[in-house]
Amino acid sequence: MINSIKQEQAHKSQELQNQLSQCNNALENSEELLEFATRSLDIKEPEEFSKASRQIKDRVTMASAFRLSLKPKVSDNMTHLMVDFSQERQMLQALKFLPVPKAPEIDPVECLVADNSVTVAWRMLEEDNKIDHYVLEYRKTNFDGLPRVKDERCWEIIDNIKGTEYTLSGLKFDSKYMNFRVRACNKAVAGEYSDPVTLETKALNFSLDNSSSHLNLKVEDTCVEWDPTGGKGQESKMKGKENKGSVHVTSLKKHTRSGTPSPKRTSLSSRPPPVRGSRDRFTGESYTVLGDTAIESGQHYWEVKAQKDCKSYSVGVAYKTLGKFDQLGKTNTSWCVHVNNWLQNTFAAKHNNKVKALDVTVPEKIGVFCDFDGGQLSFYDANSKQLLYSFKTKFTQPVLPGFMVWCGGLSLSTGMQVPSAVRTLQKSENGMTGSASSLNNATQ
Repeated sequence: MINSIKQEQAHKSQELQNQLSQCNNALENSEELLEFATRSLDIKEPEEFSKASRQIKDRVTMASAFRLSLKPKVSDNMTHLMVDFSQERQMLQALKFLPVPKAPEIDPVECLVADNSVTVAWRMLEEDNKIDHYVLEYRKTNFDGLPRVKDERCWEIIDNIKGTEYTLSGLKFDSKYMNFRVRACNKAVAGEYSDPVTLETKALNFSLDNSSSHLNLKVEDTCVEWDPTGGKGQESKMKGKENKGSVHVTSLKKHTRSGTPSPKRTSLSSRPPPVRGSRDRFTGESYTVLGDTAIESGQHYWEVKAQKDCKSYSVGVAYKTLGKFDQLGKTNTSWCVHVNNWLQNTFAAKHNNKVKALDVTVPEKIGVFCDFDGGQLSFYDANSKQLLYSFKTKFTQPVLPGFMVWCGGLSLSTGMQVPSAVRTLQKSENGMTGSASSLNNATQ
């Protein structure tokens, strides 16, 4: 259509331009004839005047100006380029516009936060049978006031929800709260958002403390792996410095008395102090790493999964006063379950150097439940929630999650709520099933 209009415009413009040129030429010829006629009026002789008159008559008869039409050769009529929109007009007139849906209302009473899942429920204040689906948005926040319009985190979107509730599962609760909002959509448009609602999602989040772990452990935030070259690498650096010190002392020995300390002692005294974080590094056979967050109150839960070829590992808690040579479960400041897959397979609970063999299969993943105020530390099969063992004690100072690993690795899952199944078991069992009198009621 555009090309046809452009071609039509070019053709008509050219026709008018040609007609205008012809009129200009005729006008010039007419001006010459008028000048000739004006001069002829001054002729006195009758014969000459008659001759001039005949010339003027012939020239007028032959002049192009008198044969030209001043009517434009082209018209501004564009009807031949018009399109019939009658069918489309009927369609537009038949359209029925849907109203914008009202904002839903989230009901906090009907919302549920449990087992690292959040169920959000809402309702429409006015019935609207034109609603096609809902859009739920959520974001994590540590702000405990009314939900803010702008926050440090973006909204996550869940679209095409057909019902009036939705469950987010498998969440990691690494923030104190979560904001939620929802809006209704029909087939034409989305409505306004509901007023945002804030739900509490507190859970224990911690990482492994690399600054105090054994040198033979390769530690990341939530993973620890046995590294047999870790300590040797440090020793080789130490020995390199010792050798440099020995050469220096040997050269001094030639110029000093026999009372000068031996090269070996000098090299020891010249060693740099061990790397220090909040405490000394574990050393010797205490292949241990602790969590970086202390538990001072409340109930908490985390899970630990070992590599399939892991030879030996322990999972539990310990006081901050656990010595750098101490192993988990061998002191009165630590409690743990220990798995040994080297030479012989054993699974046992340990505390204060006392061992209780556990007649259960080692699970793929171990869940740890710590009730600080209730003085209870329980271990579960993280998948089936079967109770493996439970310590009953009284914690007199904050405890840290503790882990020991040798020839293998552990991965850690934090930001978890205490599972509902564990809460139920705690109420029914009351910490007695699976406990042993030799390890029970150990007040520290």
